[in-house]
Amino acid sequence: MAGAKDVADEISELVRERGLSVATAESLTGGKISCQLGVAECSAEWFAGSVVAYLSRVKYDVLKVPEGPVVTEECAAAMAEGVAGLLGADLAVAVTGVGGPDEEEGQPAGTVWFAVRAESGTTTELRRFEGDPAEIVDKTTLHALHLLLDHLKRS
Repeated sequence: MAGAKDVADEISELVRERGLSVATAESLTGGKISCQLGVAECSAEWFAGSVVAYLSRVKYDVLKVPEGPVVTEECAAAMAEGVAGLLGADLAVAVTGVGGPDEEEGQPAGTVWFAVRAESGTTTELRRFEGDPAEIVDKTTLHALHLLLDHLKRS
């Protein structure tokens, strides 16, 4: 994925400088964010791991997301907080949304909620991406990496 490796390597540099660990909770990306982090420089030193929670019941049971719709801000935040607690990570990113081609929960394809959980709190963001399912997943993956990097640069 063009650009993702560079972003992941920059994340690696910053988290190693600060002694932080990172985790991911993924739904529509199916593990692509964790794959990018896992091949980043020295990832064994800082990447705690990931939970790929594609089924709603996995989000509820493993990540402690409140039962109900999962293409929501509340779900993304709970996923990020849940994986950070589960894996003991300092920083976590989570994504939940609709990859397409059809709508889900009344949300159109390309609707994605992101959350970044850090010691300072959890922030969320809604994005709507255009494209086929593979393009939406790639755009979501890259944006999640950029959110992590942006957080690290601001803190």
